[in-house]
Amino acid sequence: MKVQWFPGHMTKTLRQIKENVHLVDLSIELLDARIPYSSSNPELKRLIPASKRVVVLNKCDLANPLVTSQWIEHYKRQHTPVVAVDSKKGSGVRDLLEQLEVLGENIRERWQRRGRRNRPIRVMIVGIPNVGKSSLINRIAGKASAKTGGRPGVTRGKQWIKVTKRIDLLDTPGVLWPKFEEERVGINLALTGAIRSEILSLEELALKLIERLIAADSSLLEKGYGVLGPKDTPYGVLEQIAEKRGCLMKDGKKDTLRVSGILLEDFRTGRLGRISLEEPQADLGEE
Repeated sequence: MKVQWFPGHMTKTLRQIKENVHLVDLSIELLDARIPYSSSNPELKRLIPASKRVVVLNKCDLANPLVTSQWIEHYKRQHTPVVAVDSKKGSGVRDLLEQLEVLGENIRERWQRRGRRNRPIRVMIVGIPNVGKSSLINRIAGKASAKTGGRPGVTRGKQWIKVTKRIDLLDTPGVLWPKFEEERVGINLALTGAIRSEILSLEELALKLIERLIAADSSLLEKGYGVLGPKDTPYGVLEQIAEKRGCLMKDGKKDTLRVSGILLEDFRTGRLGRISLEEPQADLGEE
């Protein structure tokens, strides 16, 4: 399955980010804790200096906590500041603010040594669509400062938000990159909802998810739907789930299209459990 999605407005967003990098002191790259490798935009890595990068693993409530801990250690080994957060419930947000304050103080000390005037630290937040940037900003600012939505591409334009007297935050729209070199990256982005589901085959995507779940922990399917994944093909598992969930058509056939949507929604919302699709193994490369 070949997955590509790069709407025209994302070219404009990348250009804006390139211009804004020189205006900010730090950049938060918001990643999906379930797929840190796949949700890291290589274009942003190229545009943002490593010295300005702070990684935030959002949606950690949906990811396997043991795997998230491995990713945190992965970034620490690279000397990259990293925090895991759940922007909807607020866990980890205080840790993030403390991290920004510490980094900001270091920056201010450098300003003093160079005789520059003190001012609030400017922080830009970047990431792929639907990774939760607006929800995080709203949680940090304590009010609905940024528009939020349940679909990719809801944030447009540029917004500055005053977080504290010492921190100003610049919001940017979600942005992908023109070409996914690895098929699994495109699939992971589609599975988590970063790419609009309607441009893909729901059934094909659901079958890919079943393959991943069987490889990661087949008991997830048994606990969630009462099906025995390893003893059947992915399509056979999908039919089992359809029968268990009562997704049947008038002629008695399994409605695999309908149940594919249910399966994806159960994964994306965490009803199937806390599931990570990627581990920081050597074959994922360096971030």
